Amino acid sequence: MARKPQAPAPSQENLSIEEALNRAYAHWNAGQADQAELFCQRVLAAWPGQADALHLMGVIAHAYGNLDLAIAHLRQACLAPRAPAIYFSNLAEMCRQKGLLAEGEQAGRRAVALNATLVAAWNNLGIILQEAGKLEESRSCLERVIALQPNYPEAHNNLGNTCKRLGRLDLAEAHYAKAMTLNPNYAEAFSNLSNLLNDQGQAERAAEAARRAIDINPQLADAYVNLAAVETGRYRHAEAMRWLDSLLTFAPQNAGGLSGRAIALKELGRLDEALDSAQRAVAASPENTEARNMLGQILQAMGRFDEALEAFSQAASLPGLAVESALVNRAVLFMETGRKDEAKAAFDRALEAFPRSAKAWFNQSDLRKFTADDQDVGRMEALLGDGGAQSYADRMALHFALGKAYLDIGNSEKAFYHLNEGNRMKRSSLSFDVKATGQWLEQIAKTFSPVLLKKHKGSGDPSELPVFIVGIPRSGTTLVEQILASHPQVHGTGELSVLPRLTDGIGNYPNSVTSLNAEQLAQLGRAYLAQVAPLAQGKRHLVDKMPANFLHVGLIRQILPNARIIHCRRDPVDTCLSCYSKLFSAEQIFTYDLAELGQFHVAYQKLMAHWRKVLPADRFIEVDYEAVVDDLDGQARWMIDFLGLPWDEACLSFHQTKRVVRTASVNQVRQPIYKTSAGRWKPHAAHLGPLLEALGITP
Repeated sequence: MARKPQAPAPSQENLSIEEALNRAYAHWNAGQADQAELFCQRVLAAWPGQADALHLMGVIAHAYGNLDLAIAHLRQACLAPRAPAIYFSNLAEMCRQKGLLAEGEQAGRRAVALNATLVAAWNNLGIILQEAGKLEESRSCLERVIALQPNYPEAHNNLGNTCKRLGRLDLAEAHYAKAMTLNPNYAEAFSNLSNLLNDQGQAERAAEAARRAIDINPQLADAYVNLAAVETGRYRHAEAMRWLDSLLTFAPQNAGGLSGRAIALKELGRLDEALDSAQRAVAASPENTEARNMLGQILQAMGRFDEALEAFSQAASLPGLAVESALVNRAVLFMETGRKDEAKAAFDRALEAFPRSAKAWFNQSDLRKFTADDQDVGRMEALLGDGGAQSYADRMALHFALGKAYLDIGNSEKAFYHLNEGNRMKRSSLSFDVKATGQWLEQIAKTFSPVLLKKHKGSGDPSELPVFIVGIPRSGTTLVEQILASHPQVHGTGELSVLPRLTDGIGNYPNSVTSLNAEQLAQLGRAYLAQVAPLAQGKRHLVDKMPANFLHVGLIRQILPNARIIHCRRDPVDTCLSCYSKLFSAEQIFTYDLAELGQFHVAYQKLMAHWRKVLPADRFIEVDYEAVVDDLDGQARWMIDFLGLPWDEACLSFHQTKRVVRTASVNQVRQPIYKTSAGRWKPHAAHLGPLLEALGITP
């Protein structure tokens, strides 16, 4: 086994403490850390607690990656009566790296009190205050650094980070640019610029800046995390995983990389792996608010709500940059679990702590109905004014929140000003070809012909467990699921991504389906059941309410021939208007342009007409939202009978059923049936021209 050669012991000549220290520092400056350490140990043997030797031992330990030992040495060095400012400054930075922000801040403040001209001390304190969320103080510290040393690129980069978190994106970009001018190969500045550009919705420029950072420094972890965030924002989750896996090959315990990987895995539906990554991130950095916040999101997606709430609460109690997000996520969790009063209180807490939080304003807007004299409308408008929210994502969210508010108030002109702007911003970040998509839907209908369906009749797994609810989002799918899930023999699981993932695994869908044999179809059916059956909680039926499964109705018929399929329909204009008024958390890329929305709806209607012709009536029914609103009892009884179940009165009190709802209809299904959403579009017809034209409807 290869062994590291041991450094020769320093000569045993009689040296004074000062001479031994001078030699220790000389060896350290010459890159001879082992020799430096031996001279420090010699000093400490003669004088235990000697501050200068302890400081250098801490610096050496830090260089070797032993952060705990480094902090221990620096703490002891700083106990000396006349410990200089640089010792406290270095302790502050090491505490920051460990996530000990409170102790780091204390040490940093001590450092600048001892020496008000020490640039490193102001810089380190500024970064600590930034990470602790004390942004105005951070800005003051870092501006002091630049006043002391104007051409210090690191200070401009750090001040850029603080300005970004203050919402001053213009100033942030200027400071990043200055840092890169002073140092054209400053990888960290390119990485931070990537993060800024991504927040501004400039995905391609953001990706380019991150790749430039990686080219300069292939081991800059943040650049990989930022590039992965760009790809996740573009729904390229597999590409995000590729960059994160590259990062974790050389930094396997990087909390940011592990958290980013958890995000990508969550979006890919691989929740067990996502949980493992999130837990590893927390283990690697227990005081990291971002890691704990991400853990909460994974636990929430897995239905482990008490644990998720605890994770969000822990994240919110720690100093750091994810406190705002954790507070909002906590409120959303209360909302999804039907705890409306607690959700309102949690949103109030978030807005009290972060009155400029676009995330809080956006999410709480669905929890309430706005009135003309509501002062919160003015507060949101102010955030879109000068000096308000500058982040692209924040401004977009505020436009959607205000669009909803003005729809509540009945002000069509202002509502559609904000909805058009929010949708324009979202659409500009997406790649979508509505014509090609329409042709793809036509190909699906051609592929699943009566001949193909007859050829494989009786194939697949015979289970009657699954019930699929399909349709366009906002067409009543959540309402129908809530009615069915109120029956004691039905479990509603929400929108599962299992079937779309299986379809992706086939490759070249739908053309490749024609080559599948009976055994392969049965294997697909069994693969679906293997993933969803544990969720059924022993009940007779499980509801999979992924609306986009309308694309896969033919495949469902082949792999699970006894599954029931319920197609939810609603007035096309009401459906499309409801889609247009929502900023979806999932990938609904066809909803952000009125003309495209109408064209997609026409293509969808044609595909559903095909399924109507080729599927048997005992396995496929269509439920009209308006019919459910007009005759809840009759429609509910019909659907329960379709499932082969005895009637249960609980289905009529669906709004009282305690279950989690994670869709855009989360608040509507907590209420009894109401008829105000039928014909909702007519007062706004003047603003719906492109949609009505695409649908072939004359107002």
